[in-house]
Amino acid sequence: MARIKQESVEHVKAAADMLDVVGGRTQLRKAGARYVGRCPFHEERTPSFSVNPVDKLFYCFGCGKGGDLISFVRETESLDFAGAIEWLGERFRVPLEYEETSPAADAARKRRERLFAVLEQSTAFYERYLWETAEGEPVRAYLVDRGLGEDICREFRLGLSPVSPALARKAAEKGFTPAELAAAGLANRRGNDYFGGRLMFPLADARGRVVGYSARKIREDDPLQAKYVNSPEGDLFHKSAVLYGLHLARQAIAKEERAIVVEGNTDAMALRQAGLEAVVASMGTALTERHLAELKRLTRRVYLCFDADAAGQAATLRGMDLAAAQGFEVKVVPLEPGLDPADAANSFGDLLGRAESYVFYRVRIELDRAADRQEAFVRVREVLAGFEDSPERQDALRLVADRLDLPPETQAGLAPTGATATTGTVSSKVLDAGGRLERDVLAGCVAHPGLVPSLAEVTAEYFDDERHRAIYSHLVAGAELRPELVPLLAELDAVAAREAITETTAQELLYRLRERYLRRQLAEDPMRADLIEALERVREAVGSIV
Repeated sequence: MARIKQESVEHVKAAADMLDVVGGRTQLRKAGARYVGRCPFHEERTPSFSVNPVDKLFYCFGCGKGGDLISFVRETESLDFAGAIEWLGERFRVPLEYEETSPAADAARKRRERLFAVLEQSTAFYERYLWETAEGEPVRAYLVDRGLGEDICREFRLGLSPVSPALARKAAEKGFTPAELAAAGLANRRGNDYFGGRLMFPLADARGRVVGYSARKIREDDPLQAKYVNSPEGDLFHKSAVLYGLHLARQAIAKEERAIVVEGNTDAMALRQAGLEAVVASMGTALTERHLAELKRLTRRVYLCFDADAAGQAATLRGMDLAAAQGFEVKVVPLEPGLDPADAANSFGDLLGRAESYVFYRVRIELDRAADRQEAFVRVREVLAGFEDSPERQDALRLVADRLDLPPETQAGLAPTGATATTGTVSSKVLDAGGRLERDVLAGCVAHPGLVPSLAEVTAEYFDDERHRAIYSHLVAGAELRPELVPLLAELDAVAAREAITETTAQELLYRLRERYLRRQLAEDPMRADLIEALERVREAVGSIV
């Protein structure tokens, strides 16, 4: 893919309005030179989200998430860097230029743009055909019968494909070629519409761009026998990468810190209509690595709700095993046999409250599958061996003891191997005194650039934290700031504002940093006269300030 020119990136950054972008996700109010509001990345009652509209930085003191305008768009829109720049470019009408590439690369980029364009126009065509024609009347009635209102159908951009090859003719009138229609999955080899007389569910990427369709059979004489037919795999559409409704659910998933994954498109629509917005559908397949990669940008907690039949159970197991292996907290939402999430949409909140943990579900399935008591014990022992002690494991163990009527001595054999007392770990957010000093020094210099020459009088060795050293090099020597350090820079900016680090305070902190370094040097060589003199001068300087 062609690389966006750096000049274009800078033009986008300059033109984009930080308050406009962030204000679309959370309500902001002015607080001095900054703006504050409730964090769009986690649930909170007291606003702890801080925005610097001038330097275009954000930081949340509640969850610790921070960064710049680009990283905010990447997080909230689930985009990579180039995608975020293109998103901002479109929003603020900044034309982008790309690095010179080979004619083949330019042709590939233009080809993708054409495919997106024809899919967008075909979606609009299908929408109009559903809502504005007599042929759409029975399909509209079908949707009502399924309990799906017009508002939710329009939000998901449902449409109807004509039985006749009307789309191909319309596309040709717009200047699209048969080859482009075929590449977009809209026409077959003969040039006729790929989908004829079907209810169309557009499938979108993370930016909301249509990449393909899932088409439902609605007439008996449909030559395609399958109930649902997806677009053929191609340049844009890959079923293993698409989660239905993700572009609509992203904000809710990030805010609620959970994703509810169901099987069917209409399940996702029904739950969203019932007020559950953090819902996506896997379109009848188990979760894939690409699905999880998209979700991981938003949350590490997933609730799986697949059909209770054998196929649904198998998909649940495959998906939950893969998700758990990638560090997700996984829960399974129980469904009565014969029901799907759409049937229980209005009571789904209660079902979420009864969701089973990963280990509990795995153990229950093994108990149900076992032919006898002995086999069940062997199966669950193998499952439990892979889990450390936790409240969820204890719940599963109680289920085993109850179902198999195990005596206490047998239950002891299911205890975690090598179990030890739980030991606490210090959160990475908790800074020791030294780390706080380093952080506040840098925060003061970020807030007061005039102190950077004073900062340059010390060296990177004065900082213990490797990340602090990198920020020092960025401020003093203009070293390029690595993307993973942008959140730290945003945190320093926010800390300086919240703690009201004045230029005088920052100067004192710099002296304190010098003092710490000299004390360490003296601890190694107590008799060095030059270090003693230097320490005395620093103390005098501190005294003159305070």
